[in-house]
Amino acid sequence: MRSIWNGAISFGLVSIPIKLVNATENHAVSFRQIHTEDGGRIRYRKVCELEDREVSSDEIGKGYEDADGSIIPITEDDLASLPIPTAKTIEIVSFVPADHIDPLQISTAYYLAASGAPALKPYTLLREALKRSRKVAIAKFALRGRERLGMLRVVDDVIAMHGLLWPDEIRATDGVAPETDVQVREAELDLADALMDTLGEVDMDALHDDYREAVEEMIAAKLDGGTTTAPAPAEPRGGKVIDLMAALESSVRAARTARGETGDEAEGATDAEVTDLPARRTRTASTPRKSTPATPKQVGGKKSTAAKKTAAAAPKKSTSKKAAAKKTTAADRSAATKSTTTSTAKASARSSGTSAKKTTAKKSTSTKKTTAKRRAS
Repeated sequence: MRSIWNGAISFGLVSIPIKLVNATENHAVSFRQIHTEDGGRIRYRKVCELEDREVSSDEIGKGYEDADGSIIPITEDDLASLPIPTAKTIEIVSFVPADHIDPLQISTAYYLAASGAPALKPYTLLREALKRSRKVAIAKFALRGRERLGMLRVVDDVIAMHGLLWPDEIRATDGVAPETDVQVREAELDLADALMDTLGEVDMDALHDDYREAVEEMIAAKLDGGTTTAPAPAEPRGGKVIDLMAALESSVRAARTARGETGDEAEGATDAEVTDLPARRTRTASTPRKSTPATPKQVGGKKSTAAKKTAAAAPKKSTSKKAAAKKTTAADRSAATKSTTTSTAKASARSSGTSAKKTTAKKSTSTKKTTAKRRAS
């Protein structure tokens, strides 16, 4: 890899010659501006406003624009005369735990390579010291005409340096946080934790830029003279008021399904407590079937109080022998009452029949006597 800066790491009285190389590269697909009518390239030319002509790079310098719009020329000699002790040196100023660095400060990444054989021993010493201490080094360095802040750490067997923004370059969060106080329930936090646990870890090497791949496929199709079919636009996200609990539960189920969990594992958003129910008593073939009590008759369209009690108690099955005995006694009493009522009715009917016969006989005798008297006279 081509180095972009050569210098040394200042580690106390130890100096480590190094070469600075870019640790990242941009894979984004770049486009050119063209004239849509004929496809011609659109280019920008550097033109002097006072002379209204294009100027070459040799004629271009630097200048600072003041608040009133006036330009103050700044030469390379002016910049070279400034005291920059880190012009060719990465000066380590401190060692701190990695979690003391705010990720908002992290910028461009570089690799530091040992420059020459004399640098191998001190380079390895610094690398191993960083590994054992589990700390990172904070350093100052100068690059492209300005002093910068950096963080040195170990990546594999290489010392890497991240450019850091200065603390005063980080904006405050004023006006960004929600203005109203929002309360979050414990149940919602539990579901959020369950979703985080379900998503689990990810293989960073498996992540890729889907949009860039789609652009490359589209360009390849155009180069082959073919046409591309635009996929259906995705439904816009956001802008809808949703039930947060339902959304979390659905997210947990979807994540578990994506991980291959099936059945109750995918359906259950949270772990539920299971309470064992008492075993049901099953009737064997030898057990006689219990007789169903007769439903009481309705009187005047309404059930009597006794009927209501009997209907309410009907679904319950008594397993007590006493209860069965009581039911049997009640049934016997009911049967005896019905038998007595029937006997009384029959006796009454017989009595009524005998009385009727006697009355008829009396009437017949009286009629015969009256007829005999009339004939005698």
